Parts: sequence; C-alpha cells; structure tokens
Amino acid sequence: MTSDSTATVFGSHEVRRARYAVAAVFTVHGAVTGSFATRVPWIQDHAGVSAGQLGLALAFPAIGASVAMPLAGAVSHRFGARTALRGLLALWTLALILPALAPGLLTLCTALFFYGASAGMSDVAMNALGVEVENRLDKSIMPGLHGMWSVGALIGSAAGTVAAHLGTDARLHHVIAALVLTALGLIACQWVLDLRSEPDEEPPPRFALPPKSALVIGAVGFCAVFAEGASLDWSAVYLRDTLDSSAGLAAASTTAFALTMAVARIAGDRVVDRFGAVRTVRSGGVLATVGGVLVVVAPHPALAMCGFGLMGLGIAVVVPLAFAAAGRSGPKPAQAIAGVATITYTSGLIAPSAIGSLAEATSLVVSFALVSVLAFGLVLGAGVLRAGDRKVSGSGTGTGAGTRDVPAAEPRP
Repeated sequence: MTSDSTATVFGSHEVRRARYAVAAVFTVHGAVTGSFATRVPWIQDHAGVSAGQLGLALAFPAIGASVAMPLAGAVSHRFGARTALRGLLALWTLALILPALAPGLLTLCTALFFYGASAGMSDVAMNALGVEVENRLDKSIMPGLHGMWSVGALIGSAAGTVAAHLGTDARLHHVIAALVLTALGLIACQWVLDLRSEPDEEPPPRFALPPKSALVIGAVGFCAVFAEGASLDWSAVYLRDTLDSSAGLAAASTTAFALTMAVARIAGDRVVDRFGAVRTVRSGGVLATVGGVLVVVAPHPALAMCGFGLMGLGIAVVVPLAFAAAGRSGPKPAQAIAGVATITYTSGLIAPSAIGSLAEATSLVVSFALVSVLAFGLVLGAGVLRAGDRKVSGSGTGTGAGTRDVPAAEPRP
C-alpha cells in the first residue's frame, strides 16, 4: 500500500470515527432537553410560579438561544471547532443544573436564558461539524444525527420520568445527569473533526444578520418547526377537547408523534440519498399537508392520531436538511447555520402561543387548518434546499470553507 493510499484510508477512518462522535454529541445534547422537560412541574413548584409565569419563563430559552447563536461562529474561529464544541457542549450540559436551583420567577428566567444560550451555541457548533462530516462522506447523515438527538431526548425523558416517579429532588437529579452527560460529551468530542481557521482568514463578526440565503432556507424550516411545535404542544389538547378522547389516549398521541419523528429521522438518510433533499422535502410536505387535513376533518381520535403521525413523518427531516443546505449555501457556513437555527428557534417559540391565541379567537380546528397551510409551504418551498442536495451540487467544499482538518499528531497552538 502506498503512502498516498495509506493516508486516504487513515483519513476515511478519521471521518467515519468523527461521524459516530458527532452522533454521540447529538444524543447528549438531546438528553439534556429530555431531562429538563420531565421535571418542569417540580421546577414550577419549587420556584412558586403560576402557570402564566411559567409560560413566560419558558420563553427565555428560545430568547437566549436566538441572542447567543451568532456567537458560535466567532468562538469556533477563535478556538477551533473541536475545542469550541467541547466547551460549548459542557456549558450546555452543566446549565441543566441552573433551573432547578431557581427560587423565584426572576432567577428562573435568568437561569433559562443561560440554559437556552448554551443550548443554541452548542447546537450551531455540532450542526456545522455534522454538515462537514456529511460532505466528506458524500452521503446524507444529517437526518440521522437529528434522529439521535431525538433518541437522546427520549432517554433523558425516560430517566426523568423514573426520577419523578421515585420522588427524587430535581436538584439532585439534574446535578447527577449534568455530570454524567458532561463526561460523555467530553469523551465524544475527542473524536470530532478538528477544524481550524486559516491564519489569514478574517474572523466572523460576533453579531451579524443572517445572509439572504439563510433567510430563504430558514423560511422552509420555519414551516416545519411551526407544525412540530403545534403538534407536540397541542395534539393532546386537540384530542381531548375537540374529539372528547380520554386523557390517556390524548397523552399517547404526543408520545407517538415524537416517536414517529425519531424513527423517520433515523431512517431518513437512506431516503435522502436515494431521492435527494428537494424531492424528499416536497414529498414530506405532501404527507404533512394530508396529515393536517386529516386532523382538521377527523370525526374520531384514531383518524386524528393518524393525521398527527403523517405530519411527523412529513416534517421529520426538514430541519436537518435545512441545516445541511445552509452549510453549503455560501462561504460562511457557521453564520448561515446560525441564521437558520435562529429562525427555527423563533418558530418553535411562537408556534404554541400562536396556536393558542388563534384557538381562543376561533377554534383548535381553525388553528390546525393554519398548520396544514404551512405544511403545504414545504411543497412550494422545497426547491430552496437544492444547495443541500448532493444529487445536484455534489459533495462541495464542505462547511469548512476557510478551515483545515488538523491531524491528531499535529501540534496545536
């Protein structure tokens, strides 16, 4: 074997190892979210806040994420992608401790702001590395990575459910979970790609408006995340209040929707490789639209649950493909990914309240008619994801534009 072929095999091995490493990072990231979500009732009681005050506080993670996401590119430029991800992911896992310590509304809002800020920055860093690995492998992995995030969220939720059932203090639960997840995250980060900026490369601005390409791609992500947020937060209420289903069946609809999305994302890589990003999202938009219509016209809970399942299948891979398209849409991938992430986080923030406000003014049926219209927007807007479609654009230069992969043996500055 020649030295060139040896180097090629070594590089291929490093990229495959980086794929599994970044998948582990996605799983850890999701596990933090799942761990937090299950203990929100405990946190509410400990902070002594009303339902309305809790709703206000729960807006702060999205606010913190939206504010901090543009910083991720500057951090990666300064410290390198691997070191930046290691630090940002540790901030995120350790931030899990903060909300349970809050004694009141002000401290809870502050804790959730930092919780969301660390979530958003680590989110951008890991997605940028995921797109780079996808480019080097020349096959779709982003839906699968987001599927691993969903798996992590389910694992975190399961552990949190057990802790809540046993009556464990959430402060103790979250300290233990944070320490375990921090250790696992630091281990995984050892094998992600170590991208570094070129010495003469101009550092990205600390805060910058998203490029135009990110705004267009983000609009497609907005439609998908709006439908996701509406379904996750309101599907149980819809079945209970509109279709008079039992509380157990209503709750099962939410769990089924989350499981459907996780399975679809894990299986989505093969679909994207076969049909391409544009055709996959356009077909998914059709499924999601049909699902939304089924929800609106359903005369009984079973049909509505089928509708929610179709929506989950249809929108599952849209956000990861939007990140992939953003990462290939221009010379500043981290800035583009941050822009798309900010738009999608904003959609997730406004969707639950928008659905509730419209339902109060009209009905939940009308609210989900709006969701169906937005789902159809995926059919119309799928073409903007062509930048992320390797069937059209090829493998590209990757998200590491202006960066290099530093071998493990190379001395670091």
